[in-house]
Amino acid sequence: MLIDGSLVPEGRGGEIASIDPATGQVITTIPEADHLQVDEAVRAAATAMLGRWGSARAEERARVLFDIADRLDADAHSFALLDTLDNGKPLTTATEDIAAAIETFRYMAGWATKINGRTMSMGENGAFHAYTLRQPSGVVGQIIPWNFPIVSIAWKLAPALAAGCAVVLKPAELTSLSALRFAALVAGLDIPPGVINIVTGTGPGVGAALVEHPLVDRVSFTGSGVTGRWVAQTAAATMKRVTLELGGKSPVVVFPDADLDHAIESAANAIFFNQGEVCTAGSRLLVHRDVFDAVIDGVAERAKRLSVGDGFDPETEVGPLISEAHLGRVSHAVEAAIRDGAELLCGGPVKRDSGFFYGPTVLVENRRDAKVSREEIFGPVLVAQSFDGDDLQAVIDDVNDTLYGLGASIFTRDITRAHRFAIGAKSGTVWVNTHLDHGQDVPFGGYKQSGYGRELGEEAVLSYTELKSVKVRL
Repeated sequence: MLIDGSLVPEGRGGEIASIDPATGQVITTIPEADHLQVDEAVRAAATAMLGRWGSARAEERARVLFDIADRLDADAHSFALLDTLDNGKPLTTATEDIAAAIETFRYMAGWATKINGRTMSMGENGAFHAYTLRQPSGVVGQIIPWNFPIVSIAWKLAPALAAGCAVVLKPAELTSLSALRFAALVAGLDIPPGVINIVTGTGPGVGAALVEHPLVDRVSFTGSGVTGRWVAQTAAATMKRVTLELGGKSPVVVFPDADLDHAIESAANAIFFNQGEVCTAGSRLLVHRDVFDAVIDGVAERAKRLSVGDGFDPETEVGPLISEAHLGRVSHAVEAAIRDGAELLCGGPVKRDSGFFYGPTVLVENRRDAKVSREEIFGPVLVAQSFDGDDLQAVIDDVNDTLYGLGASIFTRDITRAHRFAIGAKSGTVWVNTHLDHGQDVPFGGYKQSGYGRELGEEAVLSYTELKSVKVRL
């Protein structure tokens, strides 16, 4: 781990086994920090804010981010290998992840020198000079998920450093290996001690200690809705600022005028990419009845052709699920849906001697109130439904009839329909004729129980600042 600029090999809370999801075998063990080590990390971050980092010029913050990006770039293949080993995702996906992480650090480096306040008029005849300042929030506790380990580090850490905050970051206990390698990378750079701290362990142990710590000023959490609500409730006791990026049940809507070949390919990728372990996965497919059979058959055929296997096999397109427990949850959800009347077109468990594999699955379930139609499964499981007519508002109402609001997409050639859908959908991201594409400068986050606050873009940087108004009587 990394605490106050020093690498700490042992966690006083014990050790946690790191499991290869492709084999079910133990790779190694990771340290579990105890409450005292979390306290040491938080206090180190608080001290850094009072020292060199708290008064650092914007150019120094940018230099730190560029240095991190350069070191990641030089060691990119090792990070990709670790995430494939630890998470199971195909190596091609892990390689794209590290490239995205590097791009995020470089993009956010540019923002470090562009955080500005405003001047405004106040009073009559120039009696006052009024302006605003953007100052760093302070000590930030960041808790990241297991599905995109290195990307999540970049999404959380880069904007916080650009804003001038000091960070204590906790990776998911299921995928901590790349975070620990990142700790070693950071320890070798010219960064003041305590600016970046990385502690590993469980959510109820290390994560809870971080959220509850009185010296943590802001918490940024990505994960389940249940844990997110606990984070919000706990942070409220000390009025910590909170950013939450939680789950989703993102719809993909296809109208008859769409480029159907493109829509089929996009809908398949939207749910089967990264084994469906994506918060914005297009897990709910709504297709106009006129083209329903063609689209669903096309997606099912695409699903059947996908190669399921070890992430290190260059032929693999869908890797194993993250854990045996998660495999059980996905299997149970599909079995329950079939018992309740859903039609299975393809997919299901993949029988192997070892590992946690589940095949790309397509279900047809037109009951909007069915559990499988409303709850996040977080696996390669698509639920397809049809709709009639050209009443766009009825489709929008259907899309919005959910607890979530993270992502939604529409496939159509009608530009008016597309823009009206974008306005009406209660979703943090709306895609038109695509799904899952992200850009570093485009904010990302959700409505409703998908959380609040935004990652990426200017909004992410500003979320790690406090806005101060200054009023001077002349």
